Amino acid sequence: MGVKENLQKIKSTLPEHVTLVAVSKTHPAEKVIEAYEAGQRIFGENKVQEMVDKYEQLPKDIQWHLIGHLQTNKVKYIVPFVAMIHSVDSEKLLNEINKRASKLNRRIDCLLEIHIAREESKFGMSFEQAQEIFDQKIYQQFPFVNIRGFMGMATFTDDKEQVRSEFRSLKEFFDHIKNNYMKDKEDFNVLSMGMSGDYKIAIEEGSNMVRIGTAIFGPRNYDIN
Repeated sequence: MGVKENLQKIKSTLPEHVTLVAVSKTHPAEKVIEAYEAGQRIFGENKVQEMVDKYEQLPKDIQWHLIGHLQTNKVKYIVPFVAMIHSVDSEKLLNEINKRASKLNRRIDCLLEIHIAREESKFGMSFEQAQEIFDQKIYQQFPFVNIRGFMGMATFTDDKEQVRSEFRSLKEFFDHIKNNYMKDKEDFNVLSMGMSGDYKIAIEEGSNMVRIGTAIFGPRNYDIN
């Protein structure tokens, strides 16, 4: 099946309240256009340079989401156009996004990435570090950053109950923060969990934004520069 058929198949499995981020990392602009022509407008990229290149080539009504690890020295390249940054994993990064965004008078939607997997290789804050940002109202120091919710990646394992419990832990934390700190902030409403292999479990556990690449575009092309 082609990109259009894959996209339609995935969309048919998503409840109405779930936003699909089509993860186009390592796939060429031509494949993004196939999905675009099939109606998709939100695309996710892992690497800053690849996202900048595609932004320059592709239609300007695409909403670009940066979902991969973001280094502070790369923030300046995406601030002019990025729609959402999923992978904010430190106060230092919040500060840099705020600084760069202030120069353009842009308020940038961000998610705090929380480390929920048992794998050490995954990035993200601990629950305790994230809690501190709300306890100490650190987020209020960054008026050009709009914290919309959380992102998390489950362990890459066949143990579905482990995956489920990791997603559930993040949903419980989201609810805790929403009810105790962000009750009056209507747009603190995004929980980005779930990829091609586990998005159905993620949705069952409360995700309302899924990041799907392989199931739409096919296996990744790691030869891309």
